[in-house]
Amino acid sequence: MKGKIMTAEFPMKKKPCNDRMPSREDAERAVQTLIRWAGDDPEREGLKETPARVVRAYEEFFAGYNQCAKTELLKTFEDIKGFDDIVIVKDIDFVSHCEHHMVPIIGKAHVAYWPDEKVVGISKLARIVDVFAKRLVSQETMTQSIVSTIDEALKPKGTAVMIEANHQCMSIRGVNKGNSATVTTTFTGIFREDRDVQRRFLDLITNQK
Repeated sequence: MKGKIMTAEFPMKKKPCNDRMPSREDAERAVQTLIRWAGDDPEREGLKETPARVVRAYEEFFAGYNQCAKTELLKTFEDIKGFDDIVIVKDIDFVSHCEHHMVPIIGKAHVAYWPDEKVVGISKLARIVDVFAKRLVSQETMTQSIVSTIDEALKPKGTAVMIEANHQCMSIRGVNKGNSATVTTTFTGIFREDRDVQRRFLDLITNQK
């Protein structure tokens, strides 16, 4: 969508830290400790490079701590030529990590908002999902965080988010229910107040392609 470009100012959230952030070497030593705790030898041939590989992987898994979701919504467009309806991006794939067990959460997010005066490029909605997914999260908090970010930045008539995910902490340990899915929703504004609009959102994300 083309139109007048608007920008807003949002502070960058820094990675949470104590008095001293652990170094890469600290992190690698921690992985070595876990390997020993599991009962193996981190110095054996197949495991020598594992601590470094794990740390590199964690940098990717948790890149969201170095990103601010609101900065993805800095560039907005005001001239929407009378558009007054739902904007939705569905089936946004993501992989996150459970804050309780640090194992994967694999799922899809469906994100919608009803613009008032501002819209953003649709890819930005997917980027917001990625920012929150690449942190240690609960699914409930992730759902609410996506909605709150859109509401604060765009001030739409309403926002709706549904997340459907498989939690590996239930699939590969504990109750071992591999086919289970957890669904969370958050609605604000018109999506919360108008049941017909809410049903339209749910119909749009459940209809077969």
